[in-house]
Amino acid sequence: MSIQARHDSRVLHKNLSNERGVIMATTRQFSLHKNKGKTIAQTITDRTDYAENPDKTRKGELVTGYECSPQTADVQFILSKQQYENKTGRNQGDRDVLAYHVRQAFKPGEITPELANEIGRELALRYTKGGYAFIVATHIDKSHVHNHIIINSTNLDCTRKFRDVKQSGRVIRRISDNICLEYGLSVVENPKPSRGSYGSWLGDKKQPTHREKLIQAIDAVLAQKPADFKEFLKLIEATGYEVKKRGNRYSFRGDGKGFLLLKSLKGEYTEEAIREIIEGNNTRTN
Repeated sequence: MSIQARHDSRVLHKNLSNERGVIMATTRQFSLHKNKGKTIAQTITDRTDYAENPDKTRKGELVTGYECSPQTADVQFILSKQQYENKTGRNQGDRDVLAYHVRQAFKPGEITPELANEIGRELALRYTKGGYAFIVATHIDKSHVHNHIIINSTNLDCTRKFRDVKQSGRVIRRISDNICLEYGLSVVENPKPSRGSYGSWLGDKKQPTHREKLIQAIDAVLAQKPADFKEFLKLIEATGYEVKKRGNRYSFRGDGKGFLLLKSLKGEYTEEAIREIIEGNNTRTN
């Protein structure tokens, strides 16, 4: 079900809605590289600080770690990379993947934050086979409970790096679905392809709708890792869309069609969701 994006950003699992429009479980993964103008230490600390935000995690109660302490995870991740370089002599510079950031969201009202954190931990354990340190931070500041899982790219004995294979999307989707089923949570038994993420669904010859084209454009712009929402809007305009703001609402028009409200796209395409993705998942390296 996964479709590879430009650069290293990949939409992994978008069971966005059933026939009644109810949001189901979604996952999204990003590879973390050293940010422009920042050190490796600053980049990793920025990411872990975002995930562990006390205002979103019940003052840190909803943050857990595996083979690392949430309070010092950034330092431990950094030290492991230094040890890896000393042991192997390998250094990929700015191309190096420092960590993997997985975002896992759940259907509103169906899960407690504590259970969400437990499921996020189980997802990371099965995905990495217990060979890599990680933290799981459960955010409760939105209508839907969601996890931010930060996985160290260096393994526990500092001799290998995690291999993010092309089919990682299928792997994470399958693991997440299996765990949700074990806990009696909602999954889409026969998931339909997402609404045009990073291009049309493979094998689908049907022409995309105006809405699907806009979603494709948003995905492509997010893959460029804009620094903030203002830059996101500029990049959208560069693709040929007209942007209009009325009050606090943004709408977009392209191909001579009518304006579409951003909030009408729902799921991971509302302004709120896009801002969160940009704030927490900006891994741009150029």
